[in-house]
Amino acid sequence: MTAQLYPDYIWHNGAIKPWAEATVHVMAHALHYGSSVFEGIRSYATPQGTIIFRLTDHLKRLYHSARVYDIAMPYTPDQLAQACRDVMHANGLTQAYLRPIAFRGLGGFGLSAETPTDVAIAAWPMGPYLGPEALENGITACVSSWQRVAPNTIPMGAKAGGNYLSGQLIAREARRLGFGEGIALAHTGLLSEGAGENLFLVFNGALHTAPVSAALLNGITRDTLMTLAHANGIVVLERDLPREYLYLADEVFMCGTAAEITPIRSVDGKPVGAGRAGPVTRRMQELFFGLFDGRTKDEWGWLERV
Repeated sequence: MTAQLYPDYIWHNGAIKPWAEATVHVMAHALHYGSSVFEGIRSYATPQGTIIFRLTDHLKRLYHSARVYDIAMPYTPDQLAQACRDVMHANGLTQAYLRPIAFRGLGGFGLSAETPTDVAIAAWPMGPYLGPEALENGITACVSSWQRVAPNTIPMGAKAGGNYLSGQLIAREARRLGFGEGIALAHTGLLSEGAGENLFLVFNGALHTAPVSAALLNGITRDTLMTLAHANGIVVLERDLPREYLYLADEVFMCGTAAEITPIRSVDGKPVGAGRAGPVTRRMQELFFGLFDGRTKDEWGWLERV
């Protein structure tokens, strides 16, 4: 196994410091109870220079997640936006993945204990999340035996650390069974999302995706693709989707900040369409990656300069 290469610097509680010095006490609240909220953000090299994609929208969601869990934020969104830029500069990065995280630190030991909030922002180079060939050749997927939580149990609309225990079970089961990624059903038995990605199905040239009520995170990449599709005459339908539609769809793909737009070539061993990325998936990849090479005009102010 290749050793993980860490960046030189990280932003931690208000300052850039060496990576190894960003430490947390073993009795920190978040370590025991999952009381953290975070974001995954990508930066890209473009003809106009390095940009951070939808930085403002990602940080807005970070603060919304913190509000759900009553995690007090000791910095303003503008301060964290600058911190993202600072850690990029400190590590000399262009194409990178950024991870802002806010969590309850060392304080009381009870579930409702009042603790200080620690905040960190890391940035490191990262290629395609699901493998170097995934964007071109697609991946295999399976429907997981683990379902997403029911409404009014854990708020899946918040991007909280504890929510990703579910994703770990789904992803690890898929890998153990030899698949590239897992797909979760909601408590209703209808489609929800991937282990850490949103899901789109294509029927007759139209995009179909489950609604946010299906225990899924309303992903920023999901929103980006829906916006790009509408702007380019591609129909988008948010609707309940039964499991068997995975086997009947013309195309299926996953999306997310890390996964970007990853085609799914088979589900549960059944080929999706022709068993490779289809024309609508390819078109959505062109529109999305076109934002970063100039083919797609940024009409929404998503490209934020470093």
